[in-house]
Amino acid sequence: MRNEIRALRTERGLSQGRLAEKLGVSRQTINAIETGRYVPSLPLGIALARFFGKPVEEVFRADDER
Repeated sequence: MRNEIRALRTERGLSQGRLAEKLGVSRQTINAIETGRYVPSLPLGIALARFFGKPVEEVFRADDER
């Protein structure tokens, strides 16, 4: 699964640590999501999409979608 978390985060000038604080997770979790080593739970995925004001489908994409 691919995601746009890093791009969305950097557009807003947020560090991984600051985003993690706002969502109540660790910086390591944000890093793992951004690098594709961890697929977030549904509640966390929805929280990330809502935080950035985007539909989940714009933030997360299946590997076979372009």
